[in-house]
Amino acid sequence: MQTDALLDRFLTGLKALDPLAVWAHGSLAGGDYREGRSDLDLIAVLGDPVTPRTVWRLALSHARLRNEPLAGQLHCTYLTPDTAGDPARRHLTWAHQELFKRPVTPVTRRELHSFGRVLHGKAPAGLLPPVPDRELGDFVVRDQRDFWRPALDNRPLWTRDVWVDLGMLTFARATVTLRDGRLISKREALDLLPGLGAPAEVVEDIRRRRYDAPAPPTEEWRARRGELTRSYLGPAIDALVASYA
Repeated sequence: MQTDALLDRFLTGLKALDPLAVWAHGSLAGGDYREGRSDLDLIAVLGDPVTPRTVWRLALSHARLRNEPLAGQLHCTYLTPDTAGDPARRHLTWAHQELFKRPVTPVTRRELHSFGRVLHGKAPAGLLPPVPDRELGDFVVRDQRDFWRPALDNRPLWTRDVWVDLGMLTFARATVTLRDGRLISKREALDLLPGLGAPAEVVEDIRRRRYDAPAPPTEEWRARRGELTRSYLGPAIDALVASYA
């Protein structure tokens, strides 16, 4: 697989920095990975503090991979033992072909503890503190209330595949996390959406694009799909947030 070849080259490039651990999360770890469609979501724990020289070396390492198949879908956040335990801290991250900083969310941390895939070194339990249920639930509610709910007011976003897919799947996954305290895959979320009252046409559209090779959607369908999604998610998110409170 191209995925395995890219991961091998990535890990080889990191050897000079002597990482304590490299883990996969998301679809790559959860059993629903689709080569060429899913992102490669990684976390690396470096043994030494991140200095300007470290940043330069990481940028160079990723730049050397830029022409490899799937390189644009490889994302990695870099922690250190001293910073890994702070859920609010923003960590150096390579994603979308650039370096920036972002936190490692409670959802990602719980994924790592529940089903993280160890690519190198120590397991997550040895370097990351566990995520309390309350912390996980509070984050999921904030994400639905403060990010996804306001985003529904931006109609043009919802003509794009990625917003429809992530909006619907994230809502289904949030519902299960708040109800049962567990994390589910995107495939499980798709299977649950009809039972949550989601529009069947939209669910099948997501399923076809994720698991089949359909023709590109028409502009008319993009517009209609966006309105169906927005009309469903608005009251659904409101009800979910209210039930948690």
